Amino acid sequence: MRTLSFSTNCTRCERLAGFLAEVRKDHPDYFGKPVPSFGPAGAPVLIVGLAPGMHGANATGRPFTGDHAGILLYQTLYDFGFANQAEAVAADDGLELIECRITNAVRCLPPQNKPQLDEVKHCNHYLRAELDELQGPAVVLALGKIAHDAVLRALALRLSAYPFGHEHVHQVSDDFSLLDSYHCSRYNTQTRRLTPAMFGNVFKRARRILDGKESPAAVC
Repeated sequence: MRTLSFSTNCTRCERLAGFLAEVRKDHPDYFGKPVPSFGPAGAPVLIVGLAPGMHGANATGRPFTGDHAGILLYQTLYDFGFANQAEAVAADDGLELIECRITNAVRCLPPQNKPQLDEVKHCNHYLRAELDELQGPAVVLALGKIAHDAVLRALALRLSAYPFGHEHVHQVSDDFSLLDSYHCSRYNTQTRRLTPAMFGNVFKRARRILDGKESPAAVC
């Protein structure tokens, strides 16, 4: 797959570009553009979310910043030494990621938080560019099945060969493994489908893989 350089001026998806234009009219103080990744390029942990939230990344211009999903994510990153602070409220709040980078399967805010498959595929070039930066050992953490499938598509792998499951680990490259988690959305956390302890276990697995204490090939 030919990779493309990411731009906040991207308008490849007509539906999303039109929706963002309307959002900018209603919220002129919001970022309102495709959201760039956050964190050092090539970091050994790459977290892949779904898409920007209306009043989160779409407003602030930084993934998972200012919305409910970021509460558990950034607290957990801080707890495991991947961030210098536990809260993300604005792009200029001083938050820094350590050995970690965050991106999304779709960079633009989708209507009703539901991107269409063709939009995931259009954004896949940008995800592939992120994956190309990785050097082993590394872990790609997919938050939800859409992110999981987007990673597999970026690698041109069969989706059926690597089923999604919370805390499943797949060796998908010589350089990195794919680790799955339920998305840290408001719905999942409030219904207890995903608890802080469950999310913490995901990052424990990531750390063990990076430290060579767990073999992805043995647990997929």
